[in-house]
Amino acid sequence: MPTEFDLDAGWRLHPKVSIRPERFGALLYHFDTRKLSFLKSPTILAVVRALDAAPSARAACAEAGIAEADLAPYARALSTLADSQTICRRSAA
Repeated sequence: MPTEFDLDAGWRLHPKVSIRPERFGALLYHFDTRKLSFLKSPTILAVVRALDAAPSARAACAEAGIAEADLAPYARALSTLADSQTICRRSAA
């Protein structure tokens, strides 16, 4: 079960994760855990790509065009990615 995701923290793609864009979104591969993850929409892919430069996950979502009222499913998706170590807090490696 995903934990509460902090939208106001700085996040980034884990340095050992590779993104392969696809028509449906993207495939993510973690070279340490060997886990393959699917991003099922181009919008969540845009959020993940914006994480590193954005001051927070909330700002990355806004940059991807997600309204504040529509954040809940994206916060759940980001929480799942954090739980699987696909994304990490910017201060962590």
